[in-house]
Amino acid sequence: MNTKEFAKRRQHLIDLMGPNSIAVLPSVPVANRNRDVDYIYRSDSSFHYLSGFDEPDAVIVIIPGRPHGEYLLFCRERDLSKEIWDGYRAGQEGAVDTFGADDSYPISDLDDILSGLLEGKEKVYYTMGNVPTFDQRMVGWLNHLRNASRQGMHSPTEIIELEHSLNELRLYKSGAEIKAMRTAAKVSTDAHIRAMQFTQVGKWEYQVEAEIIHEFMKNDCRSPAYPSIVGGGENGCILHYIENNHKLKNNDLLLIDAGAEYDYYAADITRTFPVNGKFTACQKTLYNIVLEAQKAAIAEVKPSNHWNQPHEAAIRVITQGLLDIGLLKGNLEILIKEEKYREFYMHRTGHWLGMDVHDVGDYKVGGEWRVLEPGMVLTVEPGLYIRNPKHIDKKWHFIGIRIEDDVLVTKTGNEVLTEAAPKEVDEIEALMADNK
Repeated sequence: MNTKEFAKRRQHLIDLMGPNSIAVLPSVPVANRNRDVDYIYRSDSSFHYLSGFDEPDAVIVIIPGRPHGEYLLFCRERDLSKEIWDGYRAGQEGAVDTFGADDSYPISDLDDILSGLLEGKEKVYYTMGNVPTFDQRMVGWLNHLRNASRQGMHSPTEIIELEHSLNELRLYKSGAEIKAMRTAAKVSTDAHIRAMQFTQVGKWEYQVEAEIIHEFMKNDCRSPAYPSIVGGGENGCILHYIENNHKLKNNDLLLIDAGAEYDYYAADITRTFPVNGKFTACQKTLYNIVLEAQKAAIAEVKPSNHWNQPHEAAIRVITQGLLDIGLLKGNLEILIKEEKYREFYMHRTGHWLGMDVHDVGDYKVGGEWRVLEPGMVLTVEPGLYIRNPKHIDKKWHFIGIRIEDDVLVTKTGNEVLTEAAPKEVDEIEALMADNK
């Protein structure tokens, strides 16, 4: 993303805030992994969304109408002795020249400066709870202003949830964001194809995961967007399985839920395929039910439809499919109403996608399902998970299937960003047969 993209985002926020207001957004702190080792730092998504700035110990301040500049960035000063150990710092000059701040101050001066910036404002846009240690400081600055009212200082009268405004902005993807998401989708698609080509009986789940991560990094995606799920056999029935430490067995399915992050934007793909390259009859039957459910759901992703319509389409196909093969018995409408399908399909059919894999944005507005609009991106991911219930024939046991794609709402319908990842039975079997 270039500086113009971030400036446009800040301007959208300024327009929402209005006059006599201030927004304050701290970066998240570095997370310690163990003893002297920290996790690789990733800026909070909303912080990056407004700034493109990726250093810790930073605070964004936005003040609509401020004569000397509306965008202030507090950050660490340049310090050669520390940069030798921990890497380059932008400093105040870099914050202005490289990251587009109107002005920048050392983070060490925050206590001296921010109270004065808050003084006289009516509204403060801030999110409590994201950085608890910063919450304490914010309360202290506000209390100081209240206690100084006898000296003529005016403290803000309203604190407004900043995340709500930012979430609405982030829900609608710009052209630059969609371009980044297409790249993440392409790299992730290639990684899933590589995993299919690599998988064989006797390999370990983590070895398949290693192939996926290699494809990510080889193509400029420094990390996965989330911990990869690589679950063989019964592990595919665990929705958030991330141990990835079992050996792959003959006649098992392998469920892979993995996506790359490119320039802070996530892809999220799930594919399920046979370890030995050939679906059994039972696996194919269940797989095709899920695939038809996904196709029906994707067809409902279009402007003017509401958020829940893809899910409704998916559960109808899945419930009918379970009826057809005898795993459910009764009347279709009653089974759907009573949610009998939930024994085998217990999650929803998708979520928003963007900078976070489970991205921000309300699913209901005014108590009603949100209407889909161009620029929104969501996943479509129905599944079936049959562990070993005693009332089910053993031939169905331990079959876990999920098929997930990333779908952009367009003006005329939708675009499946991850369509190139094989998901038809014959496509998968042909691809795997070529590498055996």
